[in-house]
Amino acid sequence: WLMQLPSYLIPPGACGILNPSTIYANNEVSLAEVDIYGFDYDYTLALYSNALHSMIYNAARGFLVDHFKYPQGIRKYEYIPNFAARGLHYDIQKGLLMKIDAFHYIQPGTVYRGLSPVPDEEVLELYGGTFHIPLEQDSGFYGKGPRVKQFMDIFSIPEMTLMAVANDFFITNNIDYDPVHLYKDVTEAVGMVHLKGYMYKWIMQDLGKKYILRGEETDAVLHKLVDQGKKLFLITNSPFAFVDKGMTHMVGKNWREFFDVVIVQADKPHFFTDCVKPFRRLDCDGALRWDKIKSLEKGQIYKQGNLFDFLKLTGWRGTKVLYFGDHLYSDLADLTLRHGWRTAAIVPELEQETKIVSTSRYSTSLTWMQALTGLLEQLQTHQDPASKEVFQEWKKEREELRIIAKNLFNPQFGSIFRTCHNPTYFSRRLCRFSDLYMASLSCLLNYDSNFTFYPRRTPLQHEAPLWMDQLCTGCRKTPHLEEMSTIR
Repeated sequence: WLMQLPSYLIPPGACGILNPSTIYANNEVSLAEVDIYGFDYDYTLALYSNALHSMIYNAARGFLVDHFKYPQGIRKYEYIPNFAARGLHYDIQKGLLMKIDAFHYIQPGTVYRGLSPVPDEEVLELYGGTFHIPLEQDSGFYGKGPRVKQFMDIFSIPEMTLMAVANDFFITNNIDYDPVHLYKDVTEAVGMVHLKGYMYKWIMQDLGKKYILRGEETDAVLHKLVDQGKKLFLITNSPFAFVDKGMTHMVGKNWREFFDVVIVQADKPHFFTDCVKPFRRLDCDGALRWDKIKSLEKGQIYKQGNLFDFLKLTGWRGTKVLYFGDHLYSDLADLTLRHGWRTAAIVPELEQETKIVSTSRYSTSLTWMQALTGLLEQLQTHQDPASKEVFQEWKKEREELRIIAKNLFNPQFGSIFRTCHNPTYFSRRLCRFSDLYMASLSCLLNYDSNFTFYPRRTPLQHEAPLWMDQLCTGCRKTPHLEEMSTIR
């Protein structure tokens, strides 16, 4: 009966109810009230394949060896596609990559020095007997704290991998080094890939299926919104020639006709916070013009600028604006906190994660884990030797189930949304800075223009007894020892 219990607790068809094309709501949003749609470009209008990650890694590894004179042995390390995950934290001084939850606690079993896991006992010793990272040391508002940085960008996955590889090389070869220097050098090497335009060249040379994915869906979304009479604008940090080539590939040569305003090389997040840089217009060849910008006109391309001038020139304010972006800090944080725009986060990882969550193996593990948690909560009041023995067995089994669930996502770090039982630091920011989140822009095609997204009311801990899922989340009745013998 024990083996049947988790399956028995799962409602029929529960494993098939998650759809990767769903838009999820953190806040109530009515599309009927949204007249203006804004977009980032990279990983929003244009989705890229993972082939780009290995290219960035290889080029940055080359810079690390050739430009920064790191040992040639680092070249032997090939890119590891599934090593890192978005949202991880990196302790710059200790050279540790880790996953932190919403309460600033390190998740046990997810700390890596180089490519090797660090035992939990050593982690505790390194952090003074606790898994907690104090707020003043943790990543700041934009993920860059004095000691700990959070990697929030999808492009940072190859950077984390190169960081781990470089650390691993020095450690395994017993070479003395300063982790702070290594962090700065790797970051600069990855930055050189972007500054020298390598990534732009790779994508522009192969706009087919190798790099840009599902361009026809972006085309369909833009057509749908324009047909509904919506105003569209684009604010991206990428240069015009790159955006022009990508949008022409996905939408056609007339792509600029879809947008009322196009802004390139915007320098986000400073675009949203500073009033310094004025808008400059580009001519049809991409050269800068010298005229003073008194209005933002359709069909023109603008460079730099700032949001304060943007608001003054367009009058687009408040909840009638919905902006889509992939970077929670650079794209969305200031818009929702300072300016009251609606925001939507593009989270490509959501597609794979929802597929895993929908499997019977994950559902079974999660359900039994929840049931065990409730049983442990009640059993702890029994202090007789037999009860204590069963308690320890159940505790061990719950930990085994946690490891199984974690490994289904990523053997090193697990889900980007969950730690053992808490949301991740990434999830906390996602809920705070985005009204909506989805796997790709194409999810919009599943909803009409008057649809209202309603966030599901989830129970606060003190409300939990009012909810109907108590068999899964905690047993209401304290089990007696003789009843436990039938369960085990």
